[in-house]
Amino acid sequence: MSVTLLPIADLHSLPPVLAGPLLRRLEPTRLVLWLVGSRELELTLRLQGVADIRLDATQCTVIAVGSHAFVHLIDVPLDSALPCDTLTEYDVLIDGAGIADWAPHLLYGDALRPNFVLRSRVDQLLHGSCRKPHHPAADGLLCVDQLLATEHEPQQRPALLMMTGDQVYADDVAGPTLRAIHALIERLGLFEEHLEGAVVSDSAKLYEHPASYYHRADLLPALESNETLRERFFGGARKPIFTSSSADNHLVTFAEVMAMYLLVWSPTAWTLIAPQPPVLTAERRERYALEQTRIDGFKAGLGRVARALAHLPSLMIFDDHDITDDWNLSAQWEETAYGHPFSKRIIGNALIAYMLCQGWGNNPDAFKDLLKKTAQFSATGQDRYLDSPVQDDLIDDLLKFQQWHYVLPTSPALVVIDTRTRRWRSEMTLKQPSGLLDWEALSELQQALLDHPSAIIVSPAPIFGVKLIETVQKVFSWCGFPLLVDAENWMAHRGAAQVILNIFRHSRTPGNYVVLSGDVHYSFVYEVFIRHRKGGPRIWQVTSSGIKNEFPPRLLEWFDRLNRWLYSPRSPLNWLTKRRLMRIVPHVPEHAEAGERLWNSAGIGQVFFNEQGQPQAIYQHNSNGLPKTRMVAPQED
Repeated sequence: MSVTLLPIADLHSLPPVLAGPLLRRLEPTRLVLWLVGSRELELTLRLQGVADIRLDATQCTVIAVGSHAFVHLIDVPLDSALPCDTLTEYDVLIDGAGIADWAPHLLYGDALRPNFVLRSRVDQLLHGSCRKPHHPAADGLLCVDQLLATEHEPQQRPALLMMTGDQVYADDVAGPTLRAIHALIERLGLFEEHLEGAVVSDSAKLYEHPASYYHRADLLPALESNETLRERFFGGARKPIFTSSSADNHLVTFAEVMAMYLLVWSPTAWTLIAPQPPVLTAERRERYALEQTRIDGFKAGLGRVARALAHLPSLMIFDDHDITDDWNLSAQWEETAYGHPFSKRIIGNALIAYMLCQGWGNNPDAFKDLLKKTAQFSATGQDRYLDSPVQDDLIDDLLKFQQWHYVLPTSPALVVIDTRTRRWRSEMTLKQPSGLLDWEALSELQQALLDHPSAIIVSPAPIFGVKLIETVQKVFSWCGFPLLVDAENWMAHRGAAQVILNIFRHSRTPGNYVVLSGDVHYSFVYEVFIRHRKGGPRIWQVTSSGIKNEFPPRLLEWFDRLNRWLYSPRSPLNWLTKRRLMRIVPHVPEHAEAGERLWNSAGIGQVFFNEQGQPQAIYQHNSNGLPKTRMVAPQED
């Protein structure tokens, strides 16, 4: 692998912390933090009003991912409850030095240490999805930093930041980002691995291969039975109805995905490398140069992004791009992808990294057994190469794992569902899209909702989406091409659609629902009413997407217009949809042109709740500098 590194005198010149701390789950008697160190660190947590806590192995689990990269999973139980609705300062000491010494970019103004606010109830939150580093839009997480920098009243701080999917794009990577990933792998000594069933035998040969940049499809096994696999994972299959996703630089190894996390959440990793372009054709050099300008803009804001994530509790759930495009879309996709050792390893590597960097912090209690196995997997890398059987065994466990979802005991209750791994396979044909939750998972969801007066449901894909777009997806699915249009919506599978709608109608489930979603690269708000039923429930579908991604503007304009024409409240077409027993009333974006329902601007969503758990105000903060957009009161077509 030929990369240019910054001159380093010795390994001790590496900063102690490469990324973080990220403030994750926050409860009255529990504080969860995530960081990555260049060595196994002896940490002391300094918490306002609490004596210094020297973190031992019961409070800080350390997982090595390279010779000089160690994930620190910090989970601290507290003897007494933290104060609510007030600023609480904290610090992480390393050899007596605090964050002001080793990461001053994480502090606001003249502050000496970061802080957080434990909210007594969720009266407001921020949410969004789809953060693609090389998209030309500005980073919506900068809107989060701006809010925190200007709002000094503790009771006005959002309760949390909910990231609803595609926090990283493992399947859509810019050339300069992949080059930086490979430089960081070498700089930190991230573990190598053997690759079964691939053209290249191991990760080192993958990084050096001439096809490693923009031509990774050529590195798949040249087997006739693998043609579909080639198209799905690396072909950048064209999607003329919606977007074209490029998988030319799809991440493959565990080290590549871990390096990606470091590079999208922290400015520090970028300071350790100085990658130069690889040898490329003239056409690829032009593409690389354009991507480089976008990545440079992305890098410039990472200090502020890291600062926001150190001050505001963040919760996450995966969607497909965190692992790979169309992940588990259909039973046929699953059979093809998991039936080959190389593609299974690609998916598994992304899933291991997701667990360490995202999943664990949502609900640490669910991962105790898996972390023990991950530590055993990590220990095999001490001789540079990970042990393949141990790695594959861990991947098997992760693919069977059924606790990616979680519930936060807040008011209102926050119920985050896993719509990617517990799918209801089509009984008609393997090619048809699977339901986003199977019967068992839907039953568990109903149990989690029983007897709550109100609830916030986080579903990466909108439960109530744009009818026209769902119809287009249905037509392509009928024709046997669901992969061409990402036919992943709740109404695509009859069984899953019927059950989720019945849950809303159940007499013991909440009277007020707010469904937070992302995925679609545009933002909208629908209010949903059950026909012929007085007294509820009341449902709001609130979608904010993307954080750093947008839908093709002209195409979305036409979809929006046609949807209003074809599916107005009086249109008989409404009675052909699975939602015919419900009435959908759109909110209108404040700054939109006449009649517009869909808002197409990268940024972050913000929802304010009243005492009953109903949305009081809904905003979309625009990363392009436009004033925040309020999604105003419902208005009939």
